[in-house]
Amino acid sequence: MEQQQPVENYGVVGDTHTVALVGKDGSIDFMCFPQFDSPTIFGALLDAERGGRFQLAPESADARQVQLYLPDSAILLTRFLFEEGVAEVSDFMPAGSAARTLVRRVKTVRGEISFRMLCAPRFDYGRARHRVERRSEREWVFASEGADRVAFLLRSEVPLSLVNGDAVASFRLGAGQSASFILEEATPGQPAACGATDYVSATFKQTNDNWRRFVARLTYRGRWREIVNRSVLTLRLLVSNEHGSMVASPTLGLPERLGGDRNWDYRYTWIRDASFALYAAQRIGFTDARAFMEWVEARCGELGPDGSLQVMYGIDGRHVLPEETLPHWSGYRNSRPVRIGNAAHTQLQLDIYGELMDAVYLYNKFAEPISHDLWRNLVRLIQFVCDHWREPDEGIWEVRGGRKEFLLSRVMCWVAIDRAIRLAQKRSFPAPLARWYEVRDAIYQDVFENFWSPERRAFVQYKSARTTDASTLLMPLMKFISPTDPRWLSTLRAIEQDLVEDSLVFRYRPRDAAPDGLLGEEGTFNMCSFWYVEALARAGDVDQARYIFEKVLGYANHLGLYSEELGPRGEHLGNFPQAFSHLALISAAFCLDREMDAAGRPR
Repeated sequence: MEQQQPVENYGVVGDTHTVALVGKDGSIDFMCFPQFDSPTIFGALLDAERGGRFQLAPESADARQVQLYLPDSAILLTRFLFEEGVAEVSDFMPAGSAARTLVRRVKTVRGEISFRMLCAPRFDYGRARHRVERRSEREWVFASEGADRVAFLLRSEVPLSLVNGDAVASFRLGAGQSASFILEEATPGQPAACGATDYVSATFKQTNDNWRRFVARLTYRGRWREIVNRSVLTLRLLVSNEHGSMVASPTLGLPERLGGDRNWDYRYTWIRDASFALYAAQRIGFTDARAFMEWVEARCGELGPDGSLQVMYGIDGRHVLPEETLPHWSGYRNSRPVRIGNAAHTQLQLDIYGELMDAVYLYNKFAEPISHDLWRNLVRLIQFVCDHWREPDEGIWEVRGGRKEFLLSRVMCWVAIDRAIRLAQKRSFPAPLARWYEVRDAIYQDVFENFWSPERRAFVQYKSARTTDASTLLMPLMKFISPTDPRWLSTLRAIEQDLVEDSLVFRYRPRDAAPDGLLGEEGTFNMCSFWYVEALARAGDVDQARYIFEKVLGYANHLGLYSEELGPRGEHLGNFPQAFSHLALISAAFCLDREMDAAGRPR
């Protein structure tokens, strides 16, 4: 029986249309094709027997495995070190190609080594059968059967054999010899563009040069440049070049608790994530800010009749994301059900309006002035906030245990109106400012009167609660309260008492204090740990903030990638890699650099 690797054992390659997760054993165990939100063609990460994989590795299993990215690049190298010699697999996806393409090249660095390749696709999450069209002994087309037909061409520099519908190759390479395998989107009968050898050499260099040029445009020059640049490169892999949107994560069904049912599909674009991405883009020269903004502006042009936005959309902006389960898949380490689609798109989450307006305000300030048409839609959006800010909702954490009046939702309604007022004044836009001022101030008073617990000396998770919530760490980051206000500092101490374990932060405590409608515990949230760093830095405790930040950096995987959560043994949990984790890392690094410079700390 095939074994599943831990999710932290993977690197990710992509072309801004989709990604592939490559394990340290040389196996691609997750890939949606041809788009981020298309069904999988390889899904062994979620079912080792029925998911499908694309494996390329030495036949000998007795090897030490090492994985690394080429510097300032998203080209992934997987090395196998053993007595017979050294082998290396290069994986990359060339951007800008008309067809989605994955390139795998295996090379013997030292010695003479036997290799095995297995390309075993399982289309439509393992639900569709496929057929194989043999063009030659080195070119085969795999095509799914059924209405939603997907096809790819596999080109090889070594002869291929067919075994139970899978492509298999065994071959031996001496020192300096290599063999390439190219998987590309194809229509049966369409000839390959060029020979494999010439194509691989040319596109390898072109892809590496493109990534290096991208990194050279980034403006961050702080103390943690290497890990920040890796985070930016990871985020770039999650951006749809076609639509300008960013998926929250390229994976689905990876559990927040092993064996539990918190297994969601994150291959969509959340307004919240897109807004934080805009912030990061503007701070460090991430050049896709305009593409993000165009996607956001398009969604603001599709407001509901009442002026509301959805929580999330498809990467192409579609509104309907029906949720279903895949009962035939066993799940990652028996964590079921595996879900596709996401029912949270129908929820009410009022915090998204504040995050959106903060990002739009900063875009207008640091990038370029927003358009008249966008402003007209934003006025409608703010009217919705003014009419609905008192309502309970599912909140930032998308709870499924019933709506509550969450603190962060209330604070973010204040942020939405506050940024709208600032924007109107900055640009002299027409706006009902008198009402906006009135509602903004009413929200402010409501937070201090109804969400402050005198007994706990802290702002609490929701009205009438005694529990804290890590999302409260955003209050000073969003300038709702001073980072040195006594009420905030006592809230920070309460969060530390309730939710912080060493350098790691839980978002809340679902079992004992804050039920969310789901069973079981969960891990610490990486983005909350980075928010904690930023809150400490803004409060003036820069040395402790740096200490915590560098401890949290130590929980990244071997490539500097983060999932959503960390489990009790430091294992990565949740979908991987997670955009929000890397966005929060970038924000924390930027803030901490600024505060350390202001405090006179050496570089």
